[in-house]
Amino acid sequence: MRVALFATCLVDALFPEAGRATVELLARLGQEVEFPLEQTCCGQMHANSGYFETGLVRRYVDVFEPYDAIVSPSASCVGSVRHQHPQVARAAGDEALAARAEAVAAKTYDVSEFLVDVLAVEDVGGYFPHRVTYHPTCHSLRMLGVGDRPLRLLRNVKGIDLVELPRWDECCGFGGTFSVKNPDVSAAMLADKMEAVIATEAEVLCAGDRSCLMHIGGGLERIRAGVRTLHIAEVLVSTEDAVPS
Repeated sequence: MRVALFATCLVDALFPEAGRATVELLARLGQEVEFPLEQTCCGQMHANSGYFETGLVRRYVDVFEPYDAIVSPSASCVGSVRHQHPQVARAAGDEALAARAEAVAAKTYDVSEFLVDVLAVEDVGGYFPHRVTYHPTCHSLRMLGVGDRPLRLLRNVKGIDLVELPRWDECCGFGGTFSVKNPDVSAAMLADKMEAVIATEAEVLCAGDRSCLMHIGGGLERIRAGVRTLHIAEVLVSTEDAVPS
């Protein structure tokens, strides 16, 4: 199977460790992952603000069409590829591009989906002796419907003390451009989410989207809560010989 990594803008620019962890995790499971250098933004921010960029949809399709599977450390961007790309193409009257976009979207996966649904693996051999709580991001929960796949993976990590996040189904307030356009509402939602995280007494907060972790982590850092944020792939790839400090 020919597998590609769709790193996403945020991971590539600010949180490359999430991308590296995804590649290392898949390599452990026997998958050789390619990183197409021609990849660029999926266009989610544009589409969420009402700017439909068919050029970005066409770029994604052209770059990733040759692969059997495309794996990303961002459920949010995978959601954009699956739901917005065909919509953007059809809004422009390009049915041929919409059909291609749907075909490529069907083989684009969030990392937890790929592990559980495609590789049929729930125990990836991880070891992470820390108290951890998991935040199911809005796009992973509502748009992709990843369900309990991330939790099934986390429960099989040796040494982990996995605690449920209170009010886990509530948004953290990031929402991409939402936090910019509605800063006061976003800040109030963030405060509620931080309160829930702190209540777990977790050492680490993990999620499948680095964007939401950036938002929550920034708030936790400002109040010196002492809670680290890690992408779920970083937790899963950890071993007894290499535990993140």
